[in-house]
Amino acid sequence: MKKLFIEYPKCTTCRKAKNNVDFEDRDIVLNNPTEEELGKWIMLSGVEIKKFFNTSGVLYREMNLKDKLKDMSQEEMIKLLASDGKLVKRPLLITEEKVLVGFKEETYKEII
Repeated sequence: MKKLFIEYPKCTTCRKAKNNVDFEDRDIVLNNPTEEELGKWIMLSGVEIKKFFNTSGVLYREMNLKDKLKDMSQEEMIKLLASDGKLVKRPLLITEEKVLVGFKEETYKEII
């Protein structure tokens, strides 16, 4: 399986992460992740679901999600993430065995 790289093309962190990665590229706004994809990726990532939220995004702040997430079930959070790609932290690098959320250069080097 080719690596899947989910990004927002205008994001400088996403552009930095793309260097030296052989991947299938996907714009998170034009083709946001489905509930099914997110459920699978959350399990593969090994991180809590809250780490999948773009906490620095305008939409996250406008929706006051910092307070609302505390009372939401995992299913509700997945449904919310699937509703708008701008709510999802990016970039996402997906392989058959692992999902990386956000960009840390040393972690990317291990996967690549």
